[in-house]
Amino acid sequence: MTQAKITRSVVLLSGGLDSTVLLYHLKSLSVEPIALSVNYGQRHARELEAAASIARMIGAPHTIADLSSISPLLGGSALTSDTIPVPLGHYEDETMKQTVVPNRNMIFLALATAFAISSKCDSVAYAAHSGDHAIYPDCRKDFADAMEAAVSLCDWTPICLMRPFVNMTKADVVRKGHDLDVPFRETWSCYQGHTIHCGECGTCVERREAFVLAGVPDPTCYASRV
Repeated sequence: MTQAKITRSVVLLSGGLDSTVLLYHLKSLSVEPIALSVNYGQRHARELEAAASIARMIGAPHTIADLSSISPLLGGSALTSDTIPVPLGHYEDETMKQTVVPNRNMIFLALATAFAISSKCDSVAYAAHSGDHAIYPDCRKDFADAMEAAVSLCDWTPICLMRPFVNMTKADVVRKGHDLDVPFRETWSCYQGHTIHCGECGTCVERREAFVLAGVPDPTCYASRV
């Protein structure tokens, strides 16, 4: 769907690096962001604290939707089950599929669309990027295109689905964030959910690698750099 001017957008803000850069990116475009985070019973609920802090820093309204009761319906993932260990290594490893939460982005986007409609926003934005595609089916461009078609039909006033990073690498996102003075130190990526980033899980490895490839200093404190 093409829309001449986006003015207000519900931004899915996990508290991670990508969604934080997205928040700052929209702000730089003079789009009023309304941040939405989701508690779905994730192991790394520490990210919600980061999201709240980042929203305060940029002056964006922030809501945390409590969907923790649906966690038993999202089984089979290391992010929602304490009995499945978080795999260590690179995102390209087969074991990283253990971090897939069934249909997570469809659930989040549907919720964000409802919030956008009720809040009189004209769009929903999420920060899927090209590096996610190998592991997460609901970060692919085909999925985003299908969801855009759906959200444009679900109400009398069509909602635009913004995913400006879908063809960018995570290193590209880091470069953009650096240009926008994003407070990377405040963001949270680690799936372990401890007090500092573990440095070894897939998302920590990807985070570290992105800063190196982007040529941007990494301010993150990691428990391990192995």
